[in-house]
Amino acid sequence: MDQVNGSVVTEFVLLGLAHSLGMQLLLFLFFSLFYVGIILGNLFILFIVVFDPLLQSPMYILLANLSLIDLGLSSTTIPRMISDLFSDYKVISFQSCMVQIFFIHVMGGVEMVLLIAMAYDRYTAICKPLHYLTIMNPRMCTFLVVFAWVIGVIHAVTQFVFVVNLPFCGPNNIGSFYCDFPRVIKLACTTALKNAERVLVLVVFNFRFMKSFKNCN
Repeated sequence: MDQVNGSVVTEFVLLGLAHSLGMQLLLFLFFSLFYVGIILGNLFILFIVVFDPLLQSPMYILLANLSLIDLGLSSTTIPRMISDLFSDYKVISFQSCMVQIFFIHVMGGVEMVLLIAMAYDRYTAICKPLHYLTIMNPRMCTFLVVFAWVIGVIHAVTQFVFVVNLPFCGPNNIGSFYCDFPRVIKLACTTALKNAERVLVLVVFNFRFMKSFKNCN
């Protein structure tokens, strides 16, 4: 195989969820209906928040952004999983795997900060009701949303830079239906200690950014 980013692995094999035809049909029906429900439900939330002037409050704006994240996160993994259910050779290229990891961590990072922002919004409404409109003004709401996306992108970039520079030269079977970050780094041709050290650096880095969010509030 040709080298890609210093590695000899150009594709990964996703082992998936099931191998029997009956189970594949059952999972296909379940996840197809589940995915359609996610799409319709979140689009409905986005629609009513955007077009209903009575729902232009911080809580609903944050909820709409959370629905957008849910749409993105689901669309990053579920369609691929459904299409692979009946495939005998579930292969994903190295580049596609890295892109999937990146978008999963963007959505996951944004969702994490949005949930914290929603908790802060409810805390302010309950504990400081007289100052709620002053604290959670449109400017603060916009700041929280933008900050969530910035943190999500930074989080994803750190994960992406870490994993894309790992040397992959051995096994390429991923025991999942998508490119799961912990499973992918286990396939790297480095010692477990080095991987643990790198992951620890990422955890500390992301913790510092989350602490900065607390300080901003």
